[in-house]
Amino acid sequence: MTRGAGRGGSAAAPAPRSVDVARLAGVSQKTVSRVFNDEPYVSAEVRRRVLEAAEQLGYRRNNAARALASGRTRSIGVITLGTALYGPASLLMGVERSVRDTGYALRVVNTVEGDPAGIAGAVDSLLDQGVDGIVVSEPIDEGGADPDATLRADVPVLVLGAPPLTTATTMLTAGDGADAMARTATGHLLDLGHATVHHLAGPQRWFAARGRLEGWRATLTAHGRHVPPAVEGDWSAASGYRAGRLLAEDGDVTAVFAANDDMAIGLIRALTEAGRRVPEDVSVVGFDDIPVAAYVTPPLTTMRQPFDAVAQEGLKRLVHSIENPDAAPLPSSDPPVDLIIRTSTAPPPDRTTPARGRRTASPSGEDPPGPPVPN
Repeated sequence: MTRGAGRGGSAAAPAPRSVDVARLAGVSQKTVSRVFNDEPYVSAEVRRRVLEAAEQLGYRRNNAARALASGRTRSIGVITLGTALYGPASLLMGVERSVRDTGYALRVVNTVEGDPAGIAGAVDSLLDQGVDGIVVSEPIDEGGADPDATLRADVPVLVLGAPPLTTATTMLTAGDGADAMARTATGHLLDLGHATVHHLAGPQRWFAARGRLEGWRATLTAHGRHVPPAVEGDWSAASGYRAGRLLAEDGDVTAVFAANDDMAIGLIRALTEAGRRVPEDVSVVGFDDIPVAAYVTPPLTTMRQPFDAVAQEGLKRLVHSIENPDAAPLPSSDPPVDLIIRTSTAPPPDRTTPARGRRTASPSGEDPPGPPVPN
């Protein structure tokens, strides 16, 4: 049988090789290798000729052969919580875009909330696949994990938005800026003249929720303000609504920082139903800047999360550690803090006017939530 014969007996053209690219571009095969490995000391003109020749020939790198030669598979594994919540989903999208830009393949393993061994199993699965590095985008503290199942990886590991969760040859972190953003949100409300700020917290098993609560509390303490009890929600608008019914009963509440936008939107609905106007009576700040935040009534003041910036910086540092195992890790930088001011915040009401408020029933007929979570 003729080598390369396909259907109908016709012979398929052999796949172009790097030597063919070198011949067409008028350079050495080593130069072609340098261009595709993104090595320095290749002029822009030579790089252009090589890439144009490769495109003309339809040349693709043989990653399998390259892996055998280099000991690397050119793949990065990502461990992420299987959730549709805006924050984790947006961060995963940012990671996927950033990985594509690095030229590495992406392998994703989803974990399930409530499984303490989920991350350990995901790390083992990715290491079995021979990934060159791992990104852990796991936002929950799964207490109760087996202490003997300490996570260990012999490849660089990047942890996003959480403390280090494993031991590795190189441990990197990025995106742990919830505390700074919470300080900015709380400070904005204090700067408007509010005596204190209440907090609608996220579930405290989540590292992000803890960071936002800690930043809120630290800001009030630094300004010498009363720190009221936090109310804990579950990230949903429904939990924000329930918390809003409780907070609406307290006429001293003039400002609330919610740990995400969905809860802030539910909170505003409850306040409005209770006759507490936003922002005339109560100012509200959210967190995330979800797409709908600019279109609710009133448009929501919120902290915009820098998902793409965090992913890009983190992946840059991870790839550097993969490709330069003997070099020191690249230094990290603080993520940007971006307060988006809309019309859900304003100075506090004139305290000579009695606070307005009335009790209303929930559309679902649910009872109001229990007592606030103590500090």
